[in-house]
Amino acid sequence: MASENKQDATHLLIDDHRKVEGLFAKFEKASGDGTKEKLAHEICTELKIHTMLEEEIFYPALRGKIDDADLDEAIVEHDSAKLLINDIEAAEPDDDFYDAKVKVLQEEIEHHIKEEEKERGNIFQQARATDVDLEALGERMAARKQALMRKATSEGLPPARPIAVETA
Repeated sequence: MASENKQDATHLLIDDHRKVEGLFAKFEKASGDGTKEKLAHEICTELKIHTMLEEEIFYPALRGKIDDADLDEAIVEHDSAKLLINDIEAAEPDDDFYDAKVKVLQEEIEHHIKEEEKERGNIFQQARATDVDLEALGERMAARKQALMRKATSEGLPPARPIAVETA
């Protein structure tokens, strides 16, 4: 019975993509600083957790098994998003450029999603063609995601930490 709930790693990440796309759509339609701030915080939390799952578990499992240049590009894209995430989280909805930063973050994430799941030869297609046990990987990622969600709810997550882009 428990195996019916198992989800391979790529499907878990695709579900994350759909969720954050929905949150961005809600943000675009939102009015009122309180609603925008709440949605922006939820977007940032979801993206921080998503990037951690990919960088800690998914990408390392694929390193050397798919095109490493694609993984490197994805990590740099994450870092660009992390800089915006940290900026958005430190800001208030009535600050200059707040909505613009959320919009640019949305555009960056849409581009990243396209490369991971929609383009020919995307990262997820490459992953499915390897010998990596994507179901076992999905279980590890789901467990880590639950732990990070608990932490986000109880004490909050630290600022996103870029790993490939210098921030000094």
